[in-house]
Amino acid sequence: MKRSKRYQLISLKVNKAKTYSLDEAIDLLKETSNAKFVEAVDIAVKLGIDPKRTDQMVKGSVKLPYGTGKENKVLVLTRSEKKKEAKEAQTDYVGLEEYVEKI
Repeated sequence: MKRSKRYQLISLKVNKAKTYSLDEAIDLLKETSNAKFVEAVDIAVKLGIDPKRTDQMVKGSVKLPYGTGKENKVLVLTRSEKKKEAKEAQTDYVGLEEYVEKI
């Protein structure tokens, strides 16, 4: 199969026999990318663990720099004696009967 000139130029910059460090790989990606859109990169990491064992599970979370664009709203279902406390906690909705009917 014939390859484009751009593909051939990029393949000259990449040594397929070499194992690149993470920093080198990111620099190489930035250097060889020339698409007219924001490209995405997926990474697969082989950790060599047994995911069925609970002591070897890998879990984590990431805080997105720009969020998801969704706002959380808080509803407190309470009787009248706790309404003032709930409003001081800056909840969006406080009540009981009127919200139970809506739900």
